[in-house]
Amino acid sequence: MSGTSSDTEMIDRRAAAGLLRWWLDAGVDVAVGEQPRDWRRAAPASLANAVAAPPAEAPADLFAFREWLETAADLPLDDGGARRILPLGAEHAPIMLLADFPGEQEASEGRPVAGDSWTLATRMLGAIGIAPERAYLATLSCFHAPGSKFGAAELERCAAIARDHVRLAKPERLLLFGDAPARALTGQPLAAARGRVHRIEGVRTVATFHPRWLLQRPSDKALAWKDLILLMSDEG
Repeated sequence: MSGTSSDTEMIDRRAAAGLLRWWLDAGVDVAVGEQPRDWRRAAPASLANAVAAPPAEAPADLFAFREWLETAADLPLDDGGARRILPLGAEHAPIMLLADFPGEQEASEGRPVAGDSWTLATRMLGAIGIAPERAYLATLSCFHAPGSKFGAAELERCAAIARDHVRLAKPERLLLFGDAPARALTGQPLAAARGRVHRIEGVRTVATFHPRWLLQRPSDKALAWKDLILLMSDEG
């Protein structure tokens, strides 16, 4: 076997091993359905809820919106030495991950989900047939600002910004990582928002645990697996 074929084989084995670890951690050791399903098929347009028009001053497209996120000086958590973490990905992604406030690892790497949390997130994406590079990554607030005051008014503004973000990014599906995104966009804490399909700007949405929580509480991976199945199904 040539060197190139051997390298490809090793990459495939690593990828397969990573997916298998995620499935086993989530308690999946048998088939969950007997019929094949196209997990990446967009939800029927007829199921989308009507949404209000954005404010007149809102950026007109995703490019302008991301430029605004990069330069705006009055965003929630923009306080003193706060570090800005910008979204990654392209418009019309098969899935958008909207994560809870960035932690130290995200600030260090400059990405919305980073470190071991991102390693676990890639396994979660792989388990539903989505390559990590095809996901759109963002956070509820694009600032890492430990100790900053964050109340109801800030959460409400984050929610309005996030809705604009979803509307302009146009993902096929939206996965909320953590309690703050669930509260902002569904009006419920994560415990109440889980297990149900929501519609955010017409996009099929499910809330689940942030990967950093799952790293601390591996027993909740089985619940997270159920959330992923719900997100990718056509039910609800």
